[in-house]
Amino acid sequence: MDKEAIISVLEEKHQQLFNWLENQSENNFKEGPKGKWTTGQHIAHLVDSIKKVNSALSYPKFLLKYKFGKANREVRSYDEVTKRYQDKLLKNKEKAKMFNIDVKTPSEKSFHQLLSTLQIQNKKLQHKTQRWKNKDLDTLILPHPLMGKMPIREIIMWTAYHTEHHTNILKDNH
Repeated sequence: MDKEAIISVLEEKHQQLFNWLENQSENNFKEGPKGKWTTGQHIAHLVDSIKKVNSALSYPKFLLKYKFGKANREVRSYDEVTKRYQDKLLKNKEKAKMFNIDVKTPSEKSFHQLLSTLQIQNKKLQHKTQRWKNKDLDTLILPHPLMGKMPIREIIMWTAYHTEHHTNILKDNH
């Protein structure tokens, strides 16, 4: 997937989330199905995730190469990344649950701040994606807590899918 397509899918997946949120009641941020995350927890998780990606992309490239190495395989397609993530989630339900156990429901004020932060972080990621060279997107890698080391292009595609994944959970359960 080229940079323009990645930027487009990032925008599309985040806009789908924001469109869904606009049609929800004001109290929906603190409510959720029994034993499941609230809407606020989903948004807090997405903000935390995208901020980590943006932070990593702010480091000097030589430091990323030194710390994590270089890719030793071809970049996977968007569909391959999403399928692999779904498979990993199915095989590691307990690990995923424990990784996210401390996500707190934000206050109403914090929820609105998180929405604004998510929009800003999405735009930052789009901008950073545009500025990175294709070679660096494909060869430099970052660790993902569930998927292992991934080329940066894949991490960015995963970020778009991650937003879609949580949007679908919200649509199905809330």
